[in-house]
Amino acid sequence: MNLPEQPPTFRQPSAAERPWWWRLENSAGVEIEVTGEFAEQRFASQADAESWVGEIWSDLAAEGVDAVTLFEHERQVYGPMSLHA
Repeated sequence: MNLPEQPPTFRQPSAAERPWWWRLENSAGVEIEVTGEFAEQRFASQADAESWVGEIWSDLAAEGVDAVTLFEHERQVYGPMSLHA
C-alpha cells in the first residue's frame, strides 16, 4: 500500500521555528546521543522544553543521561542540570 506524500502543512518544523533544545550529557559532561522518541527533540518555547524534560527526566536517566543543558539556538541558557537526586 502506497501512502500519498504528506502535504506541506505536515512538514517537520525548522530549527528557526523550534529553537529550544536540550544537550544530553553523561557524568563527565560529554554530550551523549539517545535514540527513539527522546532523540533530537526541539521546542518552540523555553516553557515547552522545560515541561518536556520535567515529564521525562527519569526516562532520560534510565537511558544513561546524567545531566541536561538548555539551549536557545546555540546560546546556552542554563545547565548542566543533574537528573539525579
